[in-house]
Amino acid sequence: MYRKTFLIAVILLSAAALLIGCSKGKKDRVIIKGSTTVLPITQKAAEEYRKINKVSITIEGSGSGNGIKALIDGSADIANSSRSMKDEEKKAASENGIKVKEIKAAYDMIVPVVNPANRVAGLTVAQLNAIYDGSISNWKEIGGADGAIVVISRDTSSGTYEVWHEKVMKKTDVRKDALLQASNGAIVSTVSENPRAIGYVGFGYVSPKIKALKVNGVQPTIENGKSGRFPLSRELYMYVNENKLSDNAKKFIDYILSKEGQKLVKEDGFIPL
Repeated sequence: MYRKTFLIAVILLSAAALLIGCSKGKKDRVIIKGSTTVLPITQKAAEEYRKINKVSITIEGSGSGNGIKALIDGSADIANSSRSMKDEEKKAASENGIKVKEIKAAYDMIVPVVNPANRVAGLTVAQLNAIYDGSISNWKEIGGADGAIVVISRDTSSGTYEVWHEKVMKKTDVRKDALLQASNGAIVSTVSENPRAIGYVGFGYVSPKIKALKVNGVQPTIENGKSGRFPLSRELYMYVNENKLSDNAKKFIDYILSKEGQKLVKEDGFIPL
């Protein structure tokens, strides 16, 4: 009888220890999902943050819409987004008992990009609209070499796509033969390999592999992005549930908003607050 009671006690203690360990592990872990545009900022900050704080930070770049869904269903502590939350998303969050807090993390621009071999240096918003809806289909129509324009766009779960859809397309559809890419990095890779391609990326993804275009005669510079002079300027966000915001998640966000964190934002090619 004593032996049986002892074994039960050991099993109960082991189970309690396991539960405590799991609970502690969950508390010590920060899960971040969402925008591929905000991804480099978060990754860079996490690398530096982990040097001074022992916390596990898991980051997934699957698009702004997916990040917000993850926040709503409770599978993420922080949702990265390159667009503001939609009314229907806020409603869904509220119905799930989530008190959403919007945190501005940086400024950004959506920059049209072409292959470095392309002689076109700039386009207007109207020309971009015409290219993406198919009204303009040859580079010679806008000062380039004779050749069909290959249109590269983002998929619909992307916050970058959402902003482009509103500011450039005026909520009309992109041409049906556009090649859809799941990330900024994929667009950079595709455009860099195709002299006839055009795409758009967050400012932090502009590199010598691609050529950034002026829009309405305005260069995509940090100054023009921060002032809003560049026509496709925007803000980058992190969304959290205030009702269930862990200390570790709050401290990580505070780090990104700190002087050191904003320095990393600039180093990554984005625009600090």
